[in-house]
Amino acid sequence: MDAADIAGEREYIHREESLARMRAARPSGPSRETCEECGGKIPLARREAVPGVRLCINCQTKHEEDA
Repeated sequence: MDAADIAGEREYIHREESLARMRAARPSGPSRETCEECGGKIPLARREAVPGVRLCINCQTKHEEDA
């Protein structure tokens, strides 16, 4: 194995670890029909696209910007 192979392997491992952390941080379980921040309705398309969703798109965007 040369330096390029080692670097590629490290990059692959780092990417997989990052993806695993992202998956673990995602909400799971049933999606809410209403936003827990503003009480607004969460559209069915969003609930299907993001299992376990708790916030409407506007509140989620604000939450991410504040983080």
